[in-house]
Amino acid sequence: MKTNGSKYCHNNMSRSTILHYLWLLVLIVPVLGVFILLHETAFRFAHKEYLWLLCAMAPALILFTIFHNWRESNLERFARPGLLDQLIPESSFNKLLAKFILLALAFEFIVIGFAGPQIGTKQEKVKRQGIDVMIALDVSNSMMSEDVKPSRLGRAKNFISNFIDSLQNDRLGMIVFAGRAYRQMPLTVDYSAAKMYLKAAAPGMVPTQGTNIAEAVDMANKGFVEEEKTHKALIIISDGEDNEGGVNEAVDEAVKNGVKIFTIGVGSDNGGPIPSGNDFKRDQDGKIVLSKLNQQMMQDIATRGGGKFFLLGSGRDEITSIFKELGRINSRSYEDLTFTDFDEQYQWCLAIAAVLLLIEWILSERKLTWKIF
Repeated sequence: MKTNGSKYCHNNMSRSTILHYLWLLVLIVPVLGVFILLHETAFRFAHKEYLWLLCAMAPALILFTIFHNWRESNLERFARPGLLDQLIPESSFNKLLAKFILLALAFEFIVIGFAGPQIGTKQEKVKRQGIDVMIALDVSNSMMSEDVKPSRLGRAKNFISNFIDSLQNDRLGMIVFAGRAYRQMPLTVDYSAAKMYLKAAAPGMVPTQGTNIAEAVDMANKGFVEEEKTHKALIIISDGEDNEGGVNEAVDEAVKNGVKIFTIGVGSDNGGPIPSGNDFKRDQDGKIVLSKLNQQMMQDIATRGGGKFFLLGSGRDEITSIFKELGRINSRSYEDLTFTDFDEQYQWCLAIAAVLLLIEWILSERKLTWKIF
């Protein structure tokens, strides 16, 4: 026969499981949903900056969990588990949890409503004049070196973000590479999506480490329209520590297809250690490995690709210089199907939030009779 104490312990274990699912319900799922919507061309937010308020749910969940643990600890000291239901019959974890979920979801819908969700209602063909630019970003572990601040990868991402802000009618594609290359975004004029993909760029997204510039060049070459021999530019951003080979052949093939290759080196000649957990990468003798910028390789790739090499400093001068070079590439006219009219949808989000708040307000203060576990 199961005692009240064992039943109480079982309930505590169940509540711990519920709290884990709570994180999924009120934090991960809504944020993931918003992230997916941001990549839909038929959907946009008028004020995307408000979405950062969703980050407030993380500390709110932490505080709720701390409060729950503190409450349970005090209750256990107050009386033996078997007596708690008799001494405080109105105490309800179910009610507390339900109220928190309702308030959390209401807050999230209010934030989304303030962000101004809009759905596209009319599509038109828009004529644009520009070139196709593919960016290949090195996300290997060596890019985490901090010989330039905040890190090689951090500086590269800042440069790309500013570069995207300067684009107008040019189509942009993105590739990330380390030991393997992956197409992160095909050619598009959706610069907002490009910013979202850029933020996600990190070494962990490429499981195979190394620096395979050749594969990145091949993938970029295949991402352009093959029959076109002009208006193509590839910008490779890396520290140049290629250890896979085959770069010259890949560059030659791209040049045949009319691709102009520019390289941007990030790092220093003195080099810096590569972070590895709480330490740095070490060789077999236990000595810290220093990663250095290979300027010569980056210069050779740019020269062979008919472009130019740039050393990434603050980023402002490099953007001006590279746009000057891109301006020499023949542009072309193309039609792009885009949404021109959008309908506001904020009222639905605020209405849902109002209903959730109403339910939370009228939720009985008495102990709930239904069971979550």
